[in-house]
Amino acid sequence: MSQSILQRRLVDVSERLKRMRAELAVTDEQLVFLEEQAEDVRLRALVAETPLADVEARDARRHADAQAQHRDALRATVRELEAEQDSLLDRISAELSAR
Repeated sequence: MSQSILQRRLVDVSERLKRMRAELAVTDEQLVFLEEQAEDVRLRALVAETPLADVEARDARRHADAQAQHRDALRATVRELEAEQDSLLDRISAELSAR
């Protein structure tokens, strides 16, 4: 693969990685909020002992769990992009060394 193609791919991967890391940071912040909210609603449901409070607690927990799954997917994407970036850097380095 030509040097210019590798460099363009590296720039693309780097930009995607930057966006994913920013999204991951926001998602982490949102997850902290949702976890705290779910715990508050759970405690209120324990005190209230009503079916409606239990439903609200389950809903809050589901939202927090969904956000955690989203965060985990973003982390996996970041790891994949980092691996791809490392691979591209290795290929560029090998081509430069071969010259």
